[in-house]
Amino acid sequence: MGALLVLWGILLISLMAIGGFFMFRKFLKKLPKEDGKSMMDWEEYYMEKTKHMWGDNEKGLLEELVSPVPELFRDVAKHTIASKIGEVSLEKKQRKITQETVIEGYIIATPKRDHKFLRKKLKEKKIDVTPYEHLFELSQSSYRDNWQARYKKDMQ
Repeated sequence: MGALLVLWGILLISLMAIGGFFMFRKFLKKLPKEDGKSMMDWEEYYMEKTKHMWGDNEKGLLEELVSPVPELFRDVAKHTIASKIGEVSLEKKQRKITQETVIEGYIIATPKRDHKFLRKKLKEKKIDVTPYEHLFELSQSSYRDNWQARYKKDMQ
């Protein structure tokens, strides 16, 4: 009986620690940056500015690309990635989000450790990743803060 109580206590503490970790991450995303807006504020801005630019094919591609993400985190991942795709689209001054923009934004928004899943998914869809290799080479820490400057430099 005592062992069961100890195991229950360990499970409860572990689950609380995991929940606290994700709550703390969300808290950090809500903190304002130098410009006075938080990461979440910018995500909402890009989503709002580009929601009319999404076609059904591009929405479907995004759904397929985020399918390897565990269902519990899929909505949050999709929102974050879609906002980055919107940011890329606005940076390129596009009127419509294209397949290329979806792939570029997805690579930029995704940690390097998840790129193998993306490569696999693109291969399944018979999409050549060669034009995007320069984006795969960048680590997330290298482009998350200053991705626009590096993206422009790589595109020239």
